Amino acid sequence: MTIDTVSSPGHGDHNEDLIAVFEQEGWTDIVIIDGGSSVADRDYVDAQQGDVVWFVREFARALAHTASAGRRQEDSVRLALDQVRRVFDEKTHAVAVPMYAWPIAAMTWVRIWHERGHTALQAWCVGDCKTLLRLPGGAVLDLDPYVNAQEGIVRDEIAKLASQGITDPATRRERLLPMLRARREFQNSTAAPISLCLAPGGPFDAREFNLEVEAGSVLLMMTDGFYRLVDPYGLYTDEQLAAACATRGAAALVGELRAFELGGATGMSVKNADDASAVIRAFP
Repeated sequence: MTIDTVSSPGHGDHNEDLIAVFEQEGWTDIVIIDGGSSVADRDYVDAQQGDVVWFVREFARALAHTASAGRRQEDSVRLALDQVRRVFDEKTHAVAVPMYAWPIAAMTWVRIWHERGHTALQAWCVGDCKTLLRLPGGAVLDLDPYVNAQEGIVRDEIAKLASQGITDPATRRERLLPMLRARREFQNSTAAPISLCLAPGGPFDAREFNLEVEAGSVLLMMTDGFYRLVDPYGLYTDEQLAAACATRGAAALVGELRAFELGGATGMSVKNADDASAVIRAFP
């Protein structure tokens, strides 16, 4: 099975995205994770790579062992998070870690069932990763049409700061930090988690979908940093992005993304460039 992947850090070598592929007889798991950028003043677990990178990598390692065909995806996720939380507690023993410093992440996990010429998708999604399916005729389905309302709130606040002449990214982040920390505390304490978190207080508010796949279709999974090509930059529509990825590959699109951002695409988000990752899987 050929899977085209790309994962590009937004700043330097520090990449809080992760792509994992688990192959089993009769099915394949593709997991794409987008770690939420830290809003803390320091790291508590991994000062070299950062707590968010540690979290997404530790979770992916745990999920590789808890994912199984006979277990619900959410159950596998919770078992993996239990393992990560134990390690986190061990590493931060006797250290008071504020809840806004607890790492979180968005994730889309697509399980591809493939046997005897029959292919089906089964997915579990939290957060704002994006999943598109390009059909053989060129039409594109948004398999997880989730809208992150918080992004709109942040953009409104950024617009207010810009109207006051505040456009420097560092100053902008400092002004937004109280709001961002309050949001992170909510994400780590809500009874219906909307992101991967260390101590989910109840069932996840996850989106799930199942569908059969036609031969000739192309699956495109991406983090919101990659999807900036569509929203907010408007360089592509969903249909155009899926077609470009299918014909030119994910790396070429990341190149366009970075060139556009270097050319002055600033002021739309807290970060002027985000980690960008994508997975392309064609079904011949």
